[in-house]
Amino acid sequence: MHFPHKVRIVEVGARDGLQNESVPVSTATKLELIRRLSDSGLAHVEAASFVSPRWVPQMADHREIMLALRDSHANSTTAKSATTYSALTPNMKGLEAALECGVREVAVFGSASESFSQRNINCSIAESLARFAPVVEHALKAGVRVRGYVSCVLGCPYEGEIAPAEVAAVARELKAMGCYEVSLGDTIGVGTPLKAKHMLEQVSREVPITQLAAHFHDTYGQALANLYAVLEEGIAVIDSSVAGLGGCPYAKGASGNVASEDVLYLLEGMGIETGVDLAALARTGDWISRELGRPNGSRVGQALMASG
Repeated sequence: MHFPHKVRIVEVGARDGLQNESVPVSTATKLELIRRLSDSGLAHVEAASFVSPRWVPQMADHREIMLALRDSHANSTTAKSATTYSALTPNMKGLEAALECGVREVAVFGSASESFSQRNINCSIAESLARFAPVVEHALKAGVRVRGYVSCVLGCPYEGEIAPAEVAAVARELKAMGCYEVSLGDTIGVGTPLKAKHMLEQVSREVPITQLAAHFHDTYGQALANLYAVLEEGIAVIDSSVAGLGGCPYAKGASGNVASEDVLYLLEGMGIETGVDLAALARTGDWISRELGRPNGSRVGQALMASG
């Protein structure tokens, strides 16, 4: 066993978590959520997505969000100043808009499934990677770090099983482009621990484990078990969403990301450092769940709030 001593949590609730909410969430609420997440000690918060509002209406205020964060970052001497606020930029137009807002880290996202790629971004895997190459190149020239995402790494809603070699090939391309880290997404949450290990084994032959992250959804209740399995292999970066917010608009039945509170409780129980205050995070999860008028998707969050 090679459990890491420290794990970096990438909090995706403010972007991946909110993007599918059917009722519009105000810019003020989003900024308050991000502030609370940052104040809990999270060092990386994915805050916005520079995509067309036609496709993702909930992210239409990406410019206002990132400009407000840039200004608060410049004027802050607290924990916020240490927080990385990243944004998705799937194309050059999105990247240029993000750069204008002073974004210091962006992300591009590919898929290990041809069918999912076609349904999600209307092109093949090869075409998507060809599109991303100039985006990544331009971002790096501007001094901005780029993170890569691979979706459907443990299964696809259209194709079913995905060969680990397919995942490894996409991850290799993203790293070769210049992505400093590649996040492996179980988009529909169908993975199980041994499948997660086998997938990671193949991918880590192409991309060092130190440059990989796990982004596991909890549709079938397997996310924590899968995370334990990849932690055992040395994964030290985990994407999660406060209160388990989120899902995938192109993956029917994908109920949401693993809850950050649940991940944190697991890690604390294993003696793994995160730098995040679990009690503060649980209060944030409770608050945003009430703001959205939806049940809290974190079992740990529910238990902590019930116990006072």
